[in-house]
Amino acid sequence: MSNTYYDFFAGGGMAGFGLGSGWKCLFANEIDPKKAESYRANHGGGKHLLLKDVAEVTSDELPGSPDLVWASFPCQDLSLAGKGAGLAGKRSGMFKPFWKLMCNLHSEGRGPKIIALENVYGALTSNGGRDFATIAAAFSELGYNFGAVVVDAVHFLPQSRPRFFIIGVRSDLKIPATHFSDRPSTMWHPSALVDGFNLLSDVDAERWMWWRLPAPPPRNTDLSALIDDRPSGIDWHSRAETQYLLDMMTENNLKKVEVAKQSQERVVGTIYRRTRSDSNGVKRQRAEVRFDQIAGCLRTPAGGSSRQTIIVVDGPTVRSRLLSTREAARLMGLPEDYILPERYNDAYKLAGDGVAVPVVRHLSESIFEPLLESNRLALAA
Repeated sequence: MSNTYYDFFAGGGMAGFGLGSGWKCLFANEIDPKKAESYRANHGGGKHLLLKDVAEVTSDELPGSPDLVWASFPCQDLSLAGKGAGLAGKRSGMFKPFWKLMCNLHSEGRGPKIIALENVYGALTSNGGRDFATIAAAFSELGYNFGAVVVDAVHFLPQSRPRFFIIGVRSDLKIPATHFSDRPSTMWHPSALVDGFNLLSDVDAERWMWWRLPAPPPRNTDLSALIDDRPSGIDWHSRAETQYLLDMMTENNLKKVEVAKQSQERVVGTIYRRTRSDSNGVKRQRAEVRFDQIAGCLRTPAGGSSRQTIIVVDGPTVRSRLLSTREAARLMGLPEDYILPERYNDAYKLAGDGVAVPVVRHLSESIFEPLLESNRLALAA
């Protein structure tokens, strides 16, 4: 028997890949036509996908009663790169019409068993933690027992990508004691989350639980294993272009390159361009390099974020180029046969806006699936 789910703000359908074959999508929603095209290309045509603004979706368009609702609602107004609009912003404010749909489902007797929201780490601290408290209160008022975790994709993939997940369980479902703890875990509950919990009202805090997640096995893949010598759809920079990047580096970053040269081995790293103030307070664009076999967090090109650059040092030879779209897909845990958009920026945006596939799998294996199964067994007994 398959578990069922809705996928809101579905993008290219990465959450579905994470949930896996044991799950059936009853409904998906996306507003971006290009992302919707990718969703359909990778999800058997995606007949269940509705290309529509979530604010215009009605409960009549939502079939059945899902076991899980997954929603990766827009992060721009909650991120550190945003302007502090938070849930009042035009994009992250899409949480409100989404939650109205959840309320309507409950009023119709079709409330989801589990609701899981994903967003950036900044959702915990946006507006001094008040946005987090607002989301928590929404779960509480709808009668869900809930808690949150911060999971970094680096536990599974060579990409630094911490993300916030808040998971609520309908109050009529029993949550096995093995799924939660009476105190936070340093691995999954950072201080910002503990601070957020301390802002909750007494009523909301009564419904809070510290989700217990098992530690994943050690990651067995590093960045260099995902990088192609002959990438598709992207060219290596000219010597002049590579030198331009080196000229943008501080002395400390140039030392990292020199150490890589002296190793006499092929060393793969990444470069991000960032605006930094120099000793005189003048803002300059700098190229910052890392050789720790972990990519920086993939970000979309929109909003001024730079695209990630690959640097390969092999003895005295230094080469550079943009990260290819297939490499970006690998950094999100997507399979090699995932069909990517043809245009570079479209494919890079798809990856940068997505949720890391193995993180969803870990949450599903650790919380969603055993919780649903234990409640089915209890009903059958």
